[in-house]
Amino acid sequence: MRSRAPYDGPMTASPRRRVLLAAPRGYCAGVDRAVIAVEKALEQYGAPIYVRHEIVHNKYVVQTLEKKGAVFVERTDEVPEGNIVMFSAHGVAPVVHEEAARGRLATIDATCPLVTKVHKEAVRYAGEDYDILLIGHEGHEEVIGTSGEAPDHIQLVDGPEDVAKIEVRDPERVVWLSQTTLSVDETMETVDALKTKFPGLVSPPSDDICYATQNRQTAVKQMGADSDLVIVVGSRNSSNSKRLVEVAKLAGAREAYLVDYADEIDETWLEGVSTVGVTSGASVPEVLVEQVLEWLAERGYADVEIVKTAEESITFSLPKELRRDLREEAANLVAERGGSGASQE
Repeated sequence: MRSRAPYDGPMTASPRRRVLLAAPRGYCAGVDRAVIAVEKALEQYGAPIYVRHEIVHNKYVVQTLEKKGAVFVERTDEVPEGNIVMFSAHGVAPVVHEEAARGRLATIDATCPLVTKVHKEAVRYAGEDYDILLIGHEGHEEVIGTSGEAPDHIQLVDGPEDVAKIEVRDPERVVWLSQTTLSVDETMETVDALKTKFPGLVSPPSDDICYATQNRQTAVKQMGADSDLVIVVGSRNSSNSKRLVEVAKLAGAREAYLVDYADEIDETWLEGVSTVGVTSGASVPEVLVEQVLEWLAERGYADVEIVKTAEESITFSLPKELRRDLREEAANLVAERGGSGASQE
């Protein structure tokens, strides 16, 4: 890969071709944890490991894990009795845990801890009898899971245009929560509309939109302002990846496109383009970005400058079920080795 220089801010117009590479980009801590959890489960228990829904929204990741023995299902009742089922990073409703128990399934919960935080907020505010306005996209797995925590208290708000039709029992006991992968600006536009209608609206104790989503959008805002074209690597069912395309256009990019792989890029997109911005969604492995950079380099876009707006050092531990079994295995191994050593002496 070519050397990459740091980005020093806007430059005067130049005929030379270059790439602005966003940082941070790609895997967030929750995705990394979920993917490793599937791999560790396959090593620990053997194939198949059933996963309810895609573990993360990325075609390449899902296909890679399928080749290793993961089986992705849409419903819990598709998992044969006595097997292991893993819940995806997007989270599930309590009813899904009940279904797994009835099916006598062992479960591994790979829900992102930041999604779990929103679930706990929903339970808390429902317990205090608040009406909960959940900002998010209808049908998204995360929204379905969060709504399932308190279905009698939660109403979905899918953008500012939904606000007019929202009715609550008590305007002084209303709280908003949000899907973690939304556009920050779009979410706050919806929140402002809700506050206009409900001045007593309560905000969550801390921001629900995850740090990784915010960081990737901030980098794209800076990069997009100086890009003729922005290529976002990510799958079409990835909410945060689609938001990056929108953010790039709003930031000033002439065009922005979402691709899973480098070979999906249309060479006609490069006509009249001197600066290409490149980033990737939070569920995208870096290998796919490297392939895009190689594709661009072959077409004259070999100079890569980093647009760095944040440092990320957050990590999450593996699901507790996996940690428990891995500890037990390690303890048994130590005991066996100890016993073996004693018998040899």
